[in-house]
Amino acid sequence: MSSLSKKDAILRLKRLRDTIEHHRYLYHTFNKSEISPEALDSLKHELAEIEREYPELITPDSPSQRVAGKPLKEFKKVKHRVPQWSFNDAFTEEDMREFDARVKRFLKDDYARQAPPLASLPRAGLGGQVKPSYTCELKIDKLKIVLSYEKGHLVTGATRGDGKVGEDVTMNVRTIESIPLVLEQPLSLIVEGEVFMSKSEFERQNRERAKRGEELFANPRNIAAGSMRQLDPRIAAARRLQAFIYDIGSIEGTFPKTQQGELEFLSELGFKINSHFKLCKNIEEVITFWNVWKKRSQKEDYWVDGVVVKVNEKEYQDILGYTGKAPRFGIAFKFPAEQVTTIVIDIVLQVGRTGVVTPVAHLRPVSVAGSTVSRATLHNEDEIARLDVRIGDTVILQKAGDVIPDIVSVVKEMRTGKEKKFIFPQFVEDCGGAIERIPGQVAYRCVNKNSFAQKRRKFYYFVSKKGFDIDGCGPKVIDALLDVELIGAYDDLFTLKTGDILTLPRFAEISAKNLIEAINKARTISLGKFLTALSIEHVGEKTAHDIANAFGSIEKVRRASFGDFNAVYGVGEVVARSLADYFADPHHSDLLDRLLVYVKIENRKLKIENRKLSGKTFVLTGTLSSMSRDEAKEKIRALGGEVAESVSSKTNFVVAGENPGSKYDKARKLGVRVLSETEFLKMF
Repeated sequence: MSSLSKKDAILRLKRLRDTIEHHRYLYHTFNKSEISPEALDSLKHELAEIEREYPELITPDSPSQRVAGKPLKEFKKVKHRVPQWSFNDAFTEEDMREFDARVKRFLKDDYARQAPPLASLPRAGLGGQVKPSYTCELKIDKLKIVLSYEKGHLVTGATRGDGKVGEDVTMNVRTIESIPLVLEQPLSLIVEGEVFMSKSEFERQNRERAKRGEELFANPRNIAAGSMRQLDPRIAAARRLQAFIYDIGSIEGTFPKTQQGELEFLSELGFKINSHFKLCKNIEEVITFWNVWKKRSQKEDYWVDGVVVKVNEKEYQDILGYTGKAPRFGIAFKFPAEQVTTIVIDIVLQVGRTGVVTPVAHLRPVSVAGSTVSRATLHNEDEIARLDVRIGDTVILQKAGDVIPDIVSVVKEMRTGKEKKFIFPQFVEDCGGAIERIPGQVAYRCVNKNSFAQKRRKFYYFVSKKGFDIDGCGPKVIDALLDVELIGAYDDLFTLKTGDILTLPRFAEISAKNLIEAINKARTISLGKFLTALSIEHVGEKTAHDIANAFGSIEKVRRASFGDFNAVYGVGEVVARSLADYFADPHHSDLLDRLLVYVKIENRKLKIENRKLSGKTFVLTGTLSSMSRDEAKEKIRALGGEVAESVSSKTNFVVAGENPGSKYDKARKLGVRVLSETEFLKMF
């Protein structure tokens, strides 16, 4: 125990705190050490001894307070003063060139709107052409953290949460040595960064767990996230997490004029930044930086999964702003997805509901990017020729964007000579005849656009949950109705009577009556689901709802031109052309006229209440007791969220009702947060 007087203890404590903070700053910010770790530990020990003798002298920013004592009962919610966004992803060099073109196009359009132009922005050439530069930063596999400082002192550490509201994890943040409790300048600001576990610490943790006979950690990012959500901060401290800070959300005072200047200023304040950032004068330099770090990233003591690219000029960033999901001035340039090898067992043709014929490779099952894959699309005949892929080949498989299985190349050295080339047939049974190449495209389609197989699939989709959701009218019922020619077009479904149904096998009076009641119940439908049910080429559920929200009524949709469709956010030229062609077709127009005799469409735009769930993707599984799935989807969309049908690493939440299916299991495997119905309702 110290024998210092209180007066001397105050002076000694100040020296100890300043010295310990100085060496923390050197080590975590600049990776420098002026004294040994043992010597630093000795200083910390003396500090703790004096504070133990004079507990009234303990301050919140003392190095001894990085490890708190008692566990918390629960986390409090923190409303972010600065909205938290996620970056859109790019996967190829062409994606980045398109991003560069979008940035320049947007800035040029803004230039044209200015009167007079903003003279402070560097511009070159005629017509307001701009030349933005870019700052490249390594994208760490991590957990995002938001830190608030008042007059230089750490006040709050919070998780990103849903972008609007996060969890208060201040007690755990304080255990991270690389996060300063007191800044080098007494500023009030909000900064954003990433908490991660190093590779060496990950390996050390697993060695210790193996000795204790405990299950090994599988994913370092999940460990970082789990550590930050521990109610006992001693657990977080034992994990030895680190943090890089990369952005200023807000600041009282002058904001740095560039992204590069922002990073340098953060370092001056005492934050640990990733030193491998680079200013690039054009997008080609960005691509070069990305190619270099694809190879170099493995040598770092942390996991890097790409490069974050931001427009360097702050004024340009302000002009570009944000979409509903992400900043326009930045993008995450991801490294190539995880790759594995497997064998092509067969190649088969799959006929879609719009008649497009797609070759699909059946593979020897293999695990890639955390999931088992046994199928991969080969896209079209040209892709098969480009890859020179044959039945029996050993191929390299990846998940493009961690979602879609894709064959990237053939390991030709593995060929034995027994491999078979795949030749597109002239006739496909599911098409009911011949196939043809679509003019101007590389895809094939059924010549008979009303082939029985295609018509059957369209009817399946029409009555499915994504469409009219007619209960009890599954594929077997549709097949039976088509076989006896009770239906031939969609509107025929709504003319059926109980007596018609009784002619079908396995139908009695009650079951026939129930089916008719289900059909009648489905006569009222939302515009989004109606458009989804029509099986318009290239138009899926999400696009259909986007179109419905943009136009508000079926009448306006039918009158819309190619330009009108193309102006809808998220709708490209191919989709816009498909929509315009569909509604201009007199056969489709006649079908719609007949359908609208029997069907009532709820012509209303989705009211976006706020953007609370913006950038969040939900998947629903199981039965909800308080609402239907459609009602749940509408609630999510009303708050700016998106709904997907399958679980992937991009999914933010899986809502699990009663009797959840395989989606629940996949969410657990991927570490996706699963919400109960009660937790889901609390979001609203």
